[in-house]
Amino acid sequence: MITVTELTVILASYLVGCFTSGYYYVRWRTGQDIRQLGSGSVGARNVGRVLGPWGFVITLLADATKGALAVGLTVFFAVNPDVQVACIVAVVVGHNWPMQLRFLGGKGVATSIGAILAYDPFIALVLVVVFLPVFGLLRSFTLSGMLAFALSPLLVFLCKLGNVEVAAISFVAILVVLAHARNIREEIARLHAEPRVKEQPGTHDKGPE
Repeated sequence: MITVTELTVILASYLVGCFTSGYYYVRWRTGQDIRQLGSGSVGARNVGRVLGPWGFVITLLADATKGALAVGLTVFFAVNPDVQVACIVAVVVGHNWPMQLRFLGGKGVATSIGAILAYDPFIALVLVVVFLPVFGLLRSFTLSGMLAFALSPLLVFLCKLGNVEVAAISFVAILVVLAHARNIREEIARLHAEPRVKEQPGTHDKGPE
């Protein structure tokens, strides 16, 4: 049976996630709604399109800190492992679907990574190990990242981590991949539409004159 303290920590984790730093940072700097600009996401990549590299870095760090803070709350209140997983899920859900922004938020990558780093750095290492070779092959940040998240539960299981750790990365992977569904479709379409080398005029072999 879940206790009042545990329920409060889960709710607090969701509210921490709802602090969409990219939205408030762009609103403060430009007076504009980041959801009406670029991809419409409040995440670091879209903020970077509007405010440049520093906007990207500041938002990325702030979003990652939210994930780490949620895990910190679970440690401070010494909740059981299942509730700890629920808090990780809650902070990512809060970032992706913040209630104060009518549930239009980010994609959850930075917040997920921050939570995973604080929860178990080895799982974060698994993500990196999968991401790097896939990125070298596909040259697509989105597809490589999503494949890393999608494969990480299996790899964590094969590394013989506990069921709780497998559950944590599994839930996070589902949330992140679902949030990127449209991006995945667009990236796949882009890869299929890569321009082929066109023959230049006059290069056809016309045979003997």
